[in-house]
Amino acid sequence: MSEELKQNEVPVENPTPEETGLPEAQEPVALQVAVPTAVTMWNDAKMMNQSFRMARMLADSALVPDSYRNAPQNCVVAIDIANRMGISPLMVMQNLYVVKGKPSWSGSFCAAAINGSGRFTPLEFIFVGERDKPSWGCYATAVRASNGVRCYSDTVTIEMAMKEGWYSKKDKYGKETSKWQSMPMQMMMYRAAAFFARAHCSDLLLGMPTYEEVQDVKGYEEEGKQTVVTLDEKDKSV
Repeated sequence: MSEELKQNEVPVENPTPEETGLPEAQEPVALQVAVPTAVTMWNDAKMMNQSFRMARMLADSALVPDSYRNAPQNCVVAIDIANRMGISPLMVMQNLYVVKGKPSWSGSFCAAAINGSGRFTPLEFIFVGERDKPSWGCYATAVRASNGVRCYSDTVTIEMAMKEGWYSKKDKYGKETSKWQSMPMQMMMYRAAAFFARAHCSDLLLGMPTYEEVQDVKGYEEEGKQTVVTLDEKDKSV
């Protein structure tokens, strides 16, 4: 009986991909792990030694800010940032502030980095609204060199500063400390330049905020306490 069944069996062929409409099975591909190939001071001992020797020289200079003087470890960080940006370490030291352990650029450096990048025509600041009124504002604009497209930042106004809580900041004695009231035009230009960089060339600032942004949002202490932070120190309450 079993022999008869075997004789009557019809061989079944697997359907082809054309018949099923499904893609043809492929051989499994071995997983390849990406290995970093860029050589930096952080993965090359020789470069690190050279950078630290340079840092010690800069730390002895009277031209560097206090946060870097006699602090070669801070200078090493500045050298690394300068290498990634292709600029002088001294320029980084003169324009990089640290607020609550958060590195931040000066507002003037933000505009200088955009203008010096060669990607855009020089920034133009256009003012709108009525001066000294909530509608008074400013936006930054420039033409992209690669395609001729004009780019714009968001418009920064006094009304925005009021709503975001930037416009008024008082110390424990009730004294107004916000620069939005003493130099509003400059603050609007600084913030407009930062907005432009965030939207069109965020890599120029390595993702770090400006000093004015940090001060407006996080840099003001509660209950009159002031925190002084450098790259090599812990918080000190004074």
